[in-house]
Amino acid sequence: MSTKKSSPKPAAQAPLPAQDTDALDAMLQGLLKTGMKTADPTAAQSGQRCGLVAIVGKPNVGKSTLMNALVGQKVSITSRKAQTTRHRITGMHTRGTTQFVFVDTPGFQTRHNNALNRSLNKTVVGAVGDVDLILFVVEAGMFNQADAKVLALLSKEVPTLLVANKLDQVERRSDLAPWLQEMQQRHAFAEFVPISAKNAKDIAHMLDICEKFLPEQPWWYAPDELTDRSEKFLASETVREKLFRLTGDELPYTSTVVIDQFAEEPGVGKQKRLVRIAATIVVERDSHKAMVIGDKGERIKRIGTETRVELERLLDAKVFIEMWVKVRSGWADDEARVRAFGYE
Repeated sequence: MSTKKSSPKPAAQAPLPAQDTDALDAMLQGLLKTGMKTADPTAAQSGQRCGLVAIVGKPNVGKSTLMNALVGQKVSITSRKAQTTRHRITGMHTRGTTQFVFVDTPGFQTRHNNALNRSLNKTVVGAVGDVDLILFVVEAGMFNQADAKVLALLSKEVPTLLVANKLDQVERRSDLAPWLQEMQQRHAFAEFVPISAKNAKDIAHMLDICEKFLPEQPWWYAPDELTDRSEKFLASETVREKLFRLTGDELPYTSTVVIDQFAEEPGVGKQKRLVRIAATIVVERDSHKAMVIGDKGERIKRIGTETRVELERLLDAKVFIEMWVKVRSGWADDEARVRAFGYE
């Protein structure tokens, strides 16, 4: 797919704490000077720049939300359930002479050693192997074993930004100074970027920083392209997002979605094109199937309605969608089925 840009809604402006000052920011950045890697200062400023930026971190740390904010439109699904992102999602943002190619990755899994998680971890490792810049996303002021597992994967040869997300939840930004010193001992981060992904100014500042690390070379995509994923893939991901959001913690993360049919009919005159979708929600137990369907089919009906509304906005088309629920016991630990369901 070459999903095109639409007019994004302005991001909500989350106010920074009163203790935030330019002087404090300068002090925090000063803590990173030792061992800092910097962008090539000789790169010409007049030519096009383009490069890969991997977004990595533990599950449920805000990577997909950050990705969507950086791209300027939703290309990666989000929910409060850990492991929502299961694929390498590429999103593009073209600004001025620079094209940013962001790669959103699954959260690195350490809790369950099944075929699905091995596939997801392989995706993470592959994503950080050949990029120009890494955004290591953590919650501001926090670091645990799950964060450490991801940090251990990062090459010291690739510039890495320490992205302290959810800054709006930190009461006093000055409390970050000792935490930042500790983080710099763990890895020679190129820069420290405290942000709230909901703050438009923070996102613009992040793009300014990323731009310095991208090489001078021609763009890889047209300036109005937002993702290299197909519309069929986007449909599958949207169904899965609504599934997780509407079932909450009731439904195990191993549930997945398969698109059985994706057909288009061209529009006539002012009438938009019609997209017909048939989707199967795959679960592991009969009890999970009952959760998805809900009382008198109300839940699966709502999943379908919310999916249709969002896809009509994203695809700029009239959407007709049908859904079924099937039980495939143990699929997440069956490597053949994991591959058959689209996981590499």
